[in-house]
Amino acid sequence: MKIYHGSYIQVLAPEIRGSNRLLDYGNGFYTTTDSNQAVRFTEKFLRSGKSRIISVYEFDYDCAVKGSSMLEFSEANHDWLEYVVKNRSGNGIDNDFDIVIGPVANDRVYTVVESYELGDYTADEAINRLKTFKLTDQVVFKSPKALQYIIFVQAFTAGEVREI
Repeated sequence: MKIYHGSYIQVLAPEIRGSNRLLDYGNGFYTTTDSNQAVRFTEKFLRSGKSRIISVYEFDYDCAVKGSSMLEFSEANHDWLEYVVKNRSGNGIDNDFDIVIGPVANDRVYTVVESYELGDYTADEAINRLKTFKLTDQVVFKSPKALQYIIFVQAFTAGEVREI
């Protein structure tokens, strides 16, 4: 399966790095199966005048399922909501998984998640509101072991038309 990573540099050899932000699935190397989502991830680099580079990888999902510990959320459900809230609040989620796959809580979606966290919505209300969004996915590699399942294919500048 093709996956994409948006950055200001080409990433030939992905690494697991800590982040200065609290992210949906904790620390890891974040990718998506949606090239347009990867481009949207790079929009923050426009403000600082940096390049917008999309690195493309081939992800051997079948081997990863057999050889790693994986957590998959097929949709924004109660378990996903709790996992994201715990990670975004810094309340420490375990790193028992090599790979986590599921919906992205982008800024628009996170408004609903934050309202749930503040007690403005029940979990059911938040999930119902989230169902109105078209959620893209993210594939997060959380351990060095997980990175063995991806191979760099190419990189291109965001905005270039590429046949991938």
